[in-house]
Amino acid sequence: MEEVKGEASASEQAPSPLPAEITARDVVALSPFEKQVHAIFVGPDGLRALWRLLLYAFLYEALRHFFGAALYFWQAPLIWWRLLAEAALFLAAVAPAFLMAAIEGRQVDDYGLPRYTAFGKNFWAGGLWGFGSISILLLALHFAGAFDFGQLAMHGWLRPLKFAGFWGVFFLLVGLYEEFLVRGYTLFTLTQMTGFWPAAVLLSLAFGALHLGNPGESAAGIAGAVAIGLFFCLTLRRTGSLWFAVGFHLFWDWGQSFLYSVPDSGGMFPGHLMKASLHGPRWLSGGSVGPEASVLLFVLIAGLWVGFGRVYPEMKCGADTPFDSAQGRPVGT
Repeated sequence: MEEVKGEASASEQAPSPLPAEITARDVVALSPFEKQVHAIFVGPDGLRALWRLLLYAFLYEALRHFFGAALYFWQAPLIWWRLLAEAALFLAAVAPAFLMAAIEGRQVDDYGLPRYTAFGKNFWAGGLWGFGSISILLLALHFAGAFDFGQLAMHGWLRPLKFAGFWGVFFLLVGLYEEFLVRGYTLFTLTQMTGFWPAAVLLSLAFGALHLGNPGESAAGIAGAVAIGLFFCLTLRRTGSLWFAVGFHLFWDWGQSFLYSVPDSGGMFPGHLMKASLHGPRWLSGGSVGPEASVLLFVLIAGLWVGFGRVYPEMKCGADTPFDSAQGRPVGT
C-alpha cells in the first residue's frame, strides 16, 4: 500500500510533456523588440538573402586576402605565380559557397556549376561559340584594315604546345573564378531579392567594375565587359548552368591572348603565338585595350543575343530564380 502511494506521488511530481504542437518559442515568448530584431535577420526560409550575401562576400574577401598574403612570400617566376594566384581566387570564391550551402540546406551544385555536368556538352558548346566569336571579330577587324595576323612568334612544336596548354589551364581558372564569383552564388542569392534580370544587370555592372584595375583599360572596354556579362547571364537563363559561359570565357580569352596574340583588357601575355598588330582609329581597333574595346564588339554581342536566342529558345530556369525553385538544383545538362 505504501509502495502504491509512493508511485502515485512520483507520478504527480513528474512534469507532463508538452503537446507536440507547442514549441520552445511558444514557451519562451519573444518581446516585441526581439521579434523585430528576429524579423530583420530571419525570414520564412531562414537567414534572409541580404545577410547571406553579405556573409558570403565577407568570407570571400577574407580568403582572398589570406591567399594574397601567402602568395606574397612565394618566390616563383611571374607566369607561374599568376597561375597559382588565379587558382587561389577561384578557391576563395567557391569555398564559402560550401558553408552557405550547409546553412541553406542545399548542395553547392545548386549555385551554377553542377559537378554532374562538368565539362559536358554545354561547356564544349560554349567553347565553340567563344572561339568562333573572337575569330569572327578579328576577321572583321582584319577586313576593316584594323588588324594584321602577323607572323609566328614561336617556332617548332614543343614550345607552342607547352604555352597553349599553360594558357588553356590559366584561362579555365579565369573563367571558373569570374563566372562563379559574379554569376554563381551571388546571382543565385541576389535573384531571390530582386528577380533575375535586375540582379543580372547589377552584377554585370559589377563584372565591368572588376576590369577597372586592368592596365590600359578604357570606358569602351568596361562597357564591353558589362555587355558580355549580360550575355553570359542569358546563357545561364537558357541552359540552366554556368558551364556554357565558362567554356565561352575560356576559349575567347585563349584565342584572344595566345592564338591571335592581341591585348586582352589592356594586357599582353607572354608566350603568345603570333606577332599580331592592331592599328587604325581607336574606336575601331580598340587601341591598347584590344578588340574588347572595339565598336565591332557590340555588333558581335548583339548578333550573339539573336543567334543564341534562336539556338536555345527555351528557358531551363525557374521563373523567379536562375535555378529550378522547386527542386533547388539546375535543370540544364
